[in-house]
Amino acid sequence: MQENQLPPPGAPDIEIARAAKMAPILPLAEDRLGIAPEALVPYGHFKAKVSLDYIASLQDKPNGKLVLVTAITPTPAGEGKTTTSVGLNDGLNLIGVKSIVCLREPSLGPCFGMKGGAAGGGRAQVIPMEDINLHFNGDFHAIASAHALLAALLDNHLQWGNELNIDPRRVVWRRAVDMNDRALRNIAIGLGGVTHGVPRETGFDIIVASEIMAILCLATDIKDLQRRLGDIIVARTYDKTPVTARDLKADGAMAVLLRDAIQPNLVQSIEHNPAFIHGGPFANIAHGCNSVMATQTALKLADVVVTEAGFGADLGAEKFLDIKCRHSGLRPDAVVLVATVRALKMQGGVKKDDLGMPDVAALERGAVNLERHIQNLQKFGLTPVVAINHFIKDTEEELEALKAVCAKYGARVALARHWAEGGKGAEELARQVKAQLDEGQAEVKLLYPDDMPLADKIATVAREIYRADGIALSSSAASNLKDYEKLGYGKLPVCIAKTQYSFSTDPANAGAPTGHTLEVREVRLSAGAGFIVAVCGDIMTMPGLPRRPASNEIGLDDSGNIVGLA
Repeated sequence: MQENQLPPPGAPDIEIARAAKMAPILPLAEDRLGIAPEALVPYGHFKAKVSLDYIASLQDKPNGKLVLVTAITPTPAGEGKTTTSVGLNDGLNLIGVKSIVCLREPSLGPCFGMKGGAAGGGRAQVIPMEDINLHFNGDFHAIASAHALLAALLDNHLQWGNELNIDPRRVVWRRAVDMNDRALRNIAIGLGGVTHGVPRETGFDIIVASEIMAILCLATDIKDLQRRLGDIIVARTYDKTPVTARDLKADGAMAVLLRDAIQPNLVQSIEHNPAFIHGGPFANIAHGCNSVMATQTALKLADVVVTEAGFGADLGAEKFLDIKCRHSGLRPDAVVLVATVRALKMQGGVKKDDLGMPDVAALERGAVNLERHIQNLQKFGLTPVVAINHFIKDTEEELEALKAVCAKYGARVALARHWAEGGKGAEELARQVKAQLDEGQAEVKLLYPDDMPLADKIATVAREIYRADGIALSSSAASNLKDYEKLGYGKLPVCIAKTQYSFSTDPANAGAPTGHTLEVREVRLSAGAGFIVAVCGDIMTMPGLPRRPASNEIGLDDSGNIVGLA
């Protein structure tokens, strides 16, 4: 493989990624993972999907160990969870551990909105970065098509006589698009006369909030995928009987659209280490984890698998454990909690423009956020390895203060410089994670049992993870939860949709707030995915664009190269 001649640290991520010399994916997969070329479906020279037949052939192989990467509460200062996941994977391979990283696919909404891409950063990136951030291998488009097909078949059924006796006022299946577009949150359709459909109100969600996205990420094989698609509840009849996608005879055609999308995607890091990138549900409005199929496949092929869950541990890690692990039987053997000096100072009240100034007192004030996340993970039986994602202006005094906080909870800690140095900069973190894995002490406990009432499950997450005094259910939410239990869905886990910026529903409430109330304004049954969504506070399942969207800076140069993609 060719050695990389990369721009210096601090160059734009896209320039670093473009300068990296990629290894052809077929020989890389055979050399590093033992996957024969015929087991892969290449998408050009540097991307491939792993065939379902090959995945099925791995079932009798033993599993490697699973490492979950999560983070403190996100701030505008940045935490670097995906970057750390990639860096840790590079670091583990550097010290001789056969490792694969499993990540989610980026959504176009954040890429063109305010967050930017999600392929890592600096010298800890997965490539081809531009492809991964823009369209990739077409999975999101397939999900959007399957979602749109179900919506079209539903309205077509209403148009042609409504044999199932669907009440148009009780249609719950919305439409979806992979873009931030607040104007589509609530719309009217079927206007213009009898030939244009049955008039009714509906709306759009972003595709990463689609139940089909969640189903793709939780399905264990193509048969399970079609079963789950058929279980989607799209509406109620006039006598309130649920109507499913299977009732509309939509599940078969939807599965056809997703036949290729369900195959995990294989790419590489800048350092030519294998990476699976598959599925992309948000953690603030969905369950926030990459696909079960990618994770399970990687566990058959490597000694260690590194995966991440979106946003802070209160959202991503809780859902990884209570939803993904509950459905799949997976259990992490270790957890990495990413923190930065900058973010903790911001949690302590420092403005973003002042983060370059040393301020140990602010860090110690903001460290209550880190402590809360450590405590929460310990409730699941997991004491994390804390990865301090290093920034150049961090002082020794600040770093020592941060290490002291970790020591109070018996947490290992490692200073990680993967952004600037790649795998070499994550070597200390990799050794600490390996030591944690070698101890073999993780005994994961889920937060609540299956048979707990749904409202109590929501209250348990609110109390134990968010430290709320209680929950406030709207009258419709309370009524719907009881209805779901009567229909036989009471054993499902709950998926909390709320702001990612605070333990509370107030995004400005930084640190580790207590004494607040989790306000649940709406609940949604995702029967195919297998969870109940509790929509809390002001969170929207269709985000809007900021005043100055990131797309303003994205374009093509004179040579046709993409510029401005963060």
